[in-house]
Amino acid sequence: MEIAATKSEVKANTLTTGLAMFSMMFGAGNIVFALAIGQYAQDKNLFAILGLLITAVGVPFLGLIAMTLFGGDYKQFFGRIGKVPGFIVAATIMGLIGPFGAIPRCVALSYSTAQMYLPSISLPLFSLAACTFIFLFTFRRTSILDLLGYVLTPLKLGSLIFIIVKGFYSSPEIPASAHSDLAVFFKGLTDGYQTMDLLGAFFFCSVVLDCLKKNLDVTDPGNYRSVLGVALRASCIGAALLASIYVGFSYVAAMQSNNLANVAPADLISQIALQVLGPYAGFLVCFTVTIACLTTAIALTTVFAEFLHKDLCQNRISYPVALLISLGITFGISTLQFTGIMMLLAPILGLFYPALIVLCFLNIGYKLMNYQSVKLPVFAVFALSLAGYFLL
Repeated sequence: MEIAATKSEVKANTLTTGLAMFSMMFGAGNIVFALAIGQYAQDKNLFAILGLLITAVGVPFLGLIAMTLFGGDYKQFFGRIGKVPGFIVAATIMGLIGPFGAIPRCVALSYSTAQMYLPSISLPLFSLAACTFIFLFTFRRTSILDLLGYVLTPLKLGSLIFIIVKGFYSSPEIPASAHSDLAVFFKGLTDGYQTMDLLGAFFFCSVVLDCLKKNLDVTDPGNYRSVLGVALRASCIGAALLASIYVGFSYVAAMQSNNLANVAPADLISQIALQVLGPYAGFLVCFTVTIACLTTAIALTTVFAEFLHKDLCQNRISYPVALLISLGITFGISTLQFTGIMMLLAPILGLFYPALIVLCFLNIGYKLMNYQSVKLPVFAVFALSLAGYFLL
């Protein structure tokens, strides 16, 4: 049954939901990939950013909408390909957005950003300090994390927008690229996988549902189309904001590409902040990005530790033990550095992403049109990805 609500309340709720979607999808680490494609594509950045927007904006919001129609129940969502395969996929995704991927990448990016102003600190020492910091804020939940989120999100967003605006006014003309239009498009398309926002969207869905519950009974099967309508309108808001940030940063990097020729992806944000804003304002941006990455790691660590504690181990280990295991893995993976972690994740994401995209489309079709087929298309796409990886 649809909950009675005025049009103004529905509009306000749609806006709130869209902003929540943007906040969940937007991370300091994601900016790296927009910068990297701008650095690579130069004057052909339009083709690169089109590819990035498909996989780093369109696909994650597709996943968010698909999971919303399942009421945020990831077991039912992935269970359509089989109970055991579905659990394996869900556990793999949790591992990738947890200590085997996203968390150590946050730590490694924090290190690369901080290293410009702390050149003497080693990565293992920084990672150990970062894991200790994360443990202190996840072992006992406090309101400090919420405070950091309320302060850092506007500060981070404001700093990055300032870089974009100043970068457009102060940067030189974009140099010519030696790459083909198709090459830069596929570069953007495949780099979009690295944001891993589709994987996060599956488990961020609960926040979206909390917003939608104000006006809709999301548990009523008869409300699927209403839920989809609100989710689509909110997604347009969130996607437009996210796309604007990606486009802005990719073009600033394209303009600065001659000065970034030998700069590693993890160092791009600090180098651009330094070149566009100068050493003092650049320090503020670098500090904000460093802390923002660590607070993102705190949230992801909490999610994975609870998954390990409750779902994987069925409460046979305590939450603190699950937390220590998560951070132990994080420390080990983080020492590979940002580039090493990207190389580790790239083939895994390349194999899984196409099949997950197909699963999203099929599950939307199932909820809205009762389309039943799912296993054969999903496994066929996965097999093609696997064959392409070994043969190409």
